[in-house]
Amino acid sequence: MFIGSAAQAAATPEHGRVSTAFEIPGDRVYPEGIAADPHTGDIYVGAYEGGAIFKVTRGQRVAKEFLPSDGRAHALGLEVDRARRLWVADRNTGVAVYDIPRQRLIARFVVPRDADRLINDVAIAPDGTAYITESRRAEVYRVTPRQLEEARDHDGPVPITPAFDLSGHLDPREPGAITLNGIVAAPTGRYLLTVDMTGGDLYRIELPSGRVSRVALRGGDLNRSDGMELRNGTLWVAHPILDANAISRWSIGKDGRTAQMTRRITDQALQLPTTMVRTHGGLYVVRSQFDKGGPSGEGTPQLPFSIAFVRI
Repeated sequence: MFIGSAAQAAATPEHGRVSTAFEIPGDRVYPEGIAADPHTGDIYVGAYEGGAIFKVTRGQRVAKEFLPSDGRAHALGLEVDRARRLWVADRNTGVAVYDIPRQRLIARFVVPRDADRLINDVAIAPDGTAYITESRRAEVYRVTPRQLEEARDHDGPVPITPAFDLSGHLDPREPGAITLNGIVAAPTGRYLLTVDMTGGDLYRIELPSGRVSRVALRGGDLNRSDGMELRNGTLWVAHPILDANAISRWSIGKDGRTAQMTRRITDQALQLPTTMVRTHGGLYVVRSQFDKGGPSGEGTPQLPFSIAFVRI
């Protein structure tokens, strides 16, 4: 998730082709998260304002509301697991899990409310464990398949605590700065990658030990990075920067210890991209428009809100 209005020019910008994949109804949606159902190819988008979840089937030009908000004010990171459960991060409270075929809430996990929280992005590891970033304290929460099953029989929200604390590994920054943002799980299940949005570094979390190391970046940086997508050793990263509007592509080295930037595209048509999902031969990129009357700026958004399709 992108918060703030800091402007930074992209180095050596490369313009790419950006088209509109589909539209999202509503004049105050400000989309933030996106996920694809691996079984059907259906795409789900979360609204930052209001917390509703929208769904689009391939071939449709306008998404439809799939899940109204059930107490959620902001829907951020989304992920669909192999069992067709939709995980939705709520900025202020935690993460909710829904059965997609039945459109029904099956579990809700909440984090401690002893301070301002920013629950941000979600990744699902091959064993079904979910990992969720907390961006103000540089923590990663974990929900195991066993915890999920136990929560299904629980009456009410289930509290969770951080599994990994990366605050001691990050460079010093101002209090309250947004740190950990996008997170992805390696298909081997051996590690996670998560980006520090303010510091511009990529971190590797070894599983299951939780050992943290900084990934060696070559050919570029990850300043002001947001959501990420990892497929077959390629990492795509969204850069929602006011005068950059970029997506970068990285080649991940053996066991996730190095990353080489291989391409970067910039285009104002990306409209502050917060994250993306790769399916149907390309990237479906969220156009947040956070700088136009959303959480990061003043003004009027360009309607309708939409999701871009990008090949990179």
